[in-house]
Amino acid sequence: MAERAHLDFERPITELEKKISDMKDFSVGESVELSGEIASLQKKLEKLRDDVYSKLTRWQKVQIARHPLRPYAMDYIRLLSEGFLELHGDRGFGDDKAMVGGFARIDGKSLMIIGQQKGRDTKEKLIHNFGMMHPEGYRKALRLFYMAQKFKTPILIFIDTPGAYPGIEAEERGQAEAIARNIREMAVLEVPIVVVIIGEGASGGALGIGLGDRILMLEYAWYSVISPEGCAAILWRDAAKAPDAAEALKVTSHDVLELGIIDQIIPEPSGGAHNDPEKTAESMKIEILKSINELEKLSTEELIEQRIKKYRVMGVFDE
Repeated sequence: MAERAHLDFERPITELEKKISDMKDFSVGESVELSGEIASLQKKLEKLRDDVYSKLTRWQKVQIARHPLRPYAMDYIRLLSEGFLELHGDRGFGDDKAMVGGFARIDGKSLMIIGQQKGRDTKEKLIHNFGMMHPEGYRKALRLFYMAQKFKTPILIFIDTPGAYPGIEAEERGQAEAIARNIREMAVLEVPIVVVIIGEGASGGALGIGLGDRILMLEYAWYSVISPEGCAAILWRDAAKAPDAAEALKVTSHDVLELGIIDQIIPEPSGGAHNDPEKTAESMKIEILKSINELEKLSTEELIEQRIKKYRVMGVFDE
């Protein structure tokens, strides 16, 4: 068995998984009965995985959000929905492959699904620009927001980006304006908006499609005004201080829930979403549909009023 991609702290787990796989292969190839030994190792593996994941630092959780096997937006779209019809282009400049979106159905309910898409291999990463959007990506999302409003269709958004693309061509085409316009327009959209942070939620790159009525977040995702590496480079002039920055920024799901930035954490299976994407998607679907059903009971005026109030109270503090 080829060695599965893993993070440094996952190595003991990966080694035990390989041992179990080798034992199964040996049992079949040599017709030797090893079911008892395999079952014992499986129990040991489950305990080891639970132990490792119960003691994670904030930086290790950031690494899990970037895991090379972690499901991306299109993975969840395939697992959650049916009939996905992808729509392309901003009708102004081009089609940003880092932003995907279109109509689909989840358990028969029509939705506009929009997400930030990374890439699994080098070719895909280049096509999707590592999940970093250009202005036309945000403008494509805005076009789809308006389309959802026209057809009175709830919006589901998947956030997973290391940030908006910082290149000069993006600045020339109005990166900051595109993000700001999306935030302004999302505040008054007349349909329910459910946002799910599935991996990385970095800075304005995430917030450009991140304003919603319900903000859900996978357990091992992270969400912050800046990446730990970016913070470390500014404060300590040393990106190697990223673990310290992650602690200071409080980027984890439990941190931002406590701060009132998100509404709910969606638990991940033992070992993270990459260990059982189907189970993660099923947990996610339950909370998404629950949120949408609750929001659809509100009038348009109530929906917008509650959304604006939600963001106005963020960051309030006592002196």
